[in-house]
Parts: sequence; C-alpha cells; structure tokens
Amino acid sequence: MEPVESSLDRNHSGWAGPIEQIAITEVPAGATNLNLEGHRLVNPLHGFGPLWQKTYQIRLPGTGKTAAEVMRVWKERFPEFHPAESRFYPSLAGIHPGEVLFIDGTVPALPNTPSILPVSSGVMVLYEDETSFTVMTPEGFPESGWNTFSVSEIDGCLYAQVQSMARTTDPIYEFAFRFMGSSEQQEKIWRHVLTHLAAVFGVEGENVTQDKKCLDPKIQWSQAKNIWRNAGVSTIIYKMAAPLRWISLKVKRR
Repeated sequence: MEPVESSLDRNHSGWAGPIEQIAITEVPAGATNLNLEGHRLVNPLHGFGPLWQKTYQIRLPGTGKTAAEVMRVWKERFPEFHPAESRFYPSLAGIHPGEVLFIDGTVPALPNTPSILPVSSGVMVLYEDETSFTVMTPEGFPESGWNTFSVSEIDGCLYAQVQSMARTTDPIYEFAFRFMGSSEQQEKIWRHVLTHLAAVFGVEGENVTQDKKCLDPKIQWSQAKNIWRNAGVSTIIYKMAAPLRWISLKVKRR
C-alpha cells in the first residue's frame, strides 16, 4: 500500500494564509477567469438570506480503505464526480490551502426546467488535512459561507460527507433558491457527487441522506448591496458581450 501524503507536511497548520483579495496567477485549461480576481472571501456574516446548515452523507461499507485513502481519491479526482451543470477546475497545484477552484455552472431559468443560465466563479481552499478540506466563497458567489468535504469512520463504517454553512449572497440568489429551483439543484449536485464517489469504491445502492437546519431565519437587509457583485448577472453580461469582444479583437489586429 502506498503511503498517504500528509497535508501537514506541506502546511503545518493546514490553513490558508491571510488573504485580503483573491489574486489569480494561473487559469486551468477550460476554466473561465471571471468573478474571482480582486474579490474578497466572504463568510455567513456577509450574506443576505437565512443561515442554513446542510449536511449530505453516504455510507461506504466494505471498501477496505481508510478514510485518508478515500479522501485522497476524492481530492485527486474531484472534478470527475460533478454533473455537467457544475464543472470544477482545480489549479495545477490541486486541492491545497490557498488554491482556487474555478467553477463554470448553470442554473435553472424557471422551476423544473433545464439549467441554462451561466454562472462563472470559484471558491478558495481554506483548510485541508488527510480526511477533509473546506472551501470558502468569494463576493458575488450564490452563497456566502463555506463547504466542508470529509470522510470519517463511524462504528466501523466509512462515511463521506458534504456539509455547508452559508446564506444566499443577495436578493437575486435568495429569490432563485426559494422560487426558481436553485436549492433543489444544489441538493441534486451533492447527491450526484457522493453517489459517484461511492461508485468508484464499488459501493452501489446506498442512499444519500440529507439534513437541513435553519440556524438563523433572519434576512440581513444590510447586505442587499451585494447584488452589485452578483456573479450570475456578471456572467450573463460577459457572455452576451462575446460578439463585441470578438469584433474588437479583429479591429485591433487590423
């Protein structure tokens, strides 16, 4: 058995260093560098909607693996486990503290309709160890907060888990989560991720359990101003302006 590389060998604390604004030094192939450069990281205090803790979990019986071995595969193959409407692009360094994961996704335009509206942004790896890692969102992202991905052993059985603690970032996202199907799409994505991770280790037929807790029902109206950084609106404008950018490039070359 190959030894599992310890993240603590790379970063004694496991935490990303202090950061005021995201600075992009490289863009993975296929990713869109949009709504990240110069943006601050935000926590639930910066969000608009109610504060939710959402936990998604799946059993991994009979894998013959340790929690660290499962997590190593999860990190190395992270983009593979996501559905087409939620594409992740890790940096060349991979999932390590301080690294950015680029995201190109789509969301429904109406409830119970295909995901067609584009959203380009990303998240930063805040923390990492052998059995877990946590990502934090930037300004303009649909939610303000963090997601923690972990593998643990409970009563002799491994469990893989995704847990988020976040608020919708602005009124547009809150409306989308409440009425346009974005909340259901989010749940679908994490069920897809955990089910496909389990399949890699030969686990079939296990259901993903979900637990949702509203930790604070208040709307933070003081954060409605976040709408000016909305990554969805910015992405749509960017996509619509593509012909103008193409014409401008042609003119400059001439």
